[in-house]
Amino acid sequence: MARPYSYDLRQKAVEAVLNGAKLVEVSELFGISIRTVQRWLKMWSESGDYRPKQNYQKGHSAKITDLEGFRRFVEANPGLTQKEMGVILGVSHTTVGQALKKINFTRKKHTLMKKKTKKSDNNLSRDERGKA
Repeated sequence: MARPYSYDLRQKAVEAVLNGAKLVEVSELFGISIRTVQRWLKMWSESGDYRPKQNYQKGHSAKITDLEGFRRFVEANPGLTQKEMGVILGVSHTTVGQALKKINFTRKKHTLMKKKTKKSDNNLSRDERGKA
């Protein structure tokens, strides 16, 4: 998440507008959007201050919060798919996938796959492949 603008910048921008500068001029001078300056002015008129919100969480809360307990669950059930884990935990498979990513756990199943040959092997004759 991006950091909020400094209190000093907010103060200078709001004071410039209150002293008669146009919003466009202040916006260009400080390299911020007009809407941002408008928002700070609204905060100033409503509360007398324009400090950034404290302890503000953008987005939703994680549904799986006990990551250590989740790690133990995953290690105890290595054969389950993300969908099956989601059913047991009462969350979606996407939520399980996000939690797995947070604990640096990959969920790739090991399956038998046909071994691919190198492109360079395709150019060799059968006799040359055996020697190489």
